[in-house]
Amino acid sequence: MSYEFIKTALEEGIVRITLNRPPLNVLTIAMMEEMIKAFEWANDQPGGVVVVDAEGKAFSAGVDVADHTPDKVGAMIDVFDRLFAAMDGVDKPIIGVVNGAALGGGYEVVLFCDMVVASEKAKLGQPEINVGVFPPIACYVLPQLLSWPRAMEIVLSGDAFDAATAERLGLVNKVLPVDGFAEGVDAFLKRFTRQSPVVLAATKKASKAGRGKAFAEGIKAIDSIYLDELMKTADAVEGLTAFMEKRKPVWQGK
Repeated sequence: MSYEFIKTALEEGIVRITLNRPPLNVLTIAMMEEMIKAFEWANDQPGGVVVVDAEGKAFSAGVDVADHTPDKVGAMIDVFDRLFAAMDGVDKPIIGVVNGAALGGGYEVVLFCDMVVASEKAKLGQPEINVGVFPPIACYVLPQLLSWPRAMEIVLSGDAFDAATAERLGLVNKVLPVDGFAEGVDAFLKRFTRQSPVVLAATKKASKAGRGKAFAEGIKAIDSIYLDELMKTADAVEGLTAFMEKRKPVWQGK
């Protein structure tokens, strides 16, 4: 499938979705429609992880202000919500790669990723309050990731913060220097691409199944995935067998 505002690729176990509306990758309704299709496509690919990155000097400066006007805002919110529903529907771990600014709706895309790698020059934040609106996805996600006071500070101040601050808050997994950024990202990704794709997906599913539930309910859901899904895969059997035979497993992805 060809796209106007994004690029996709499948290489060495990585499904890649690249925002390609430089220099700032401002998210328009048309661009978000393409992103929805790309995440749906990504879910059906054989790679173990999905990487979301960007061309240009910014990851994304957010949703186009022109799409917030009264005649367009309903359609914008509809496609915005469908974008995150598409991300939520991806079985594979999603890793955001940020080498520049990720602000507003652009940062909400980053927040919705399972893991985040950022360069030292990354700037993150939710400036929506400064123009009289609020960030819907951040209002949902940040209170789950941070303490209430920290979450409120981000959405109510509109202030941007750097990658080091995000790492201290637990919002970024790894901060890398600008020089050698691509090599650092590759090293981070290899920790996951060497694992079984089907086991990665099952582990993400189990983690989501238990989230927000009381222990008894959560562990029941997790155990069900373990016994009824994971242990019926060839890769779970191969991994355990390889360990007992003192050799490296050979994953089949099924």
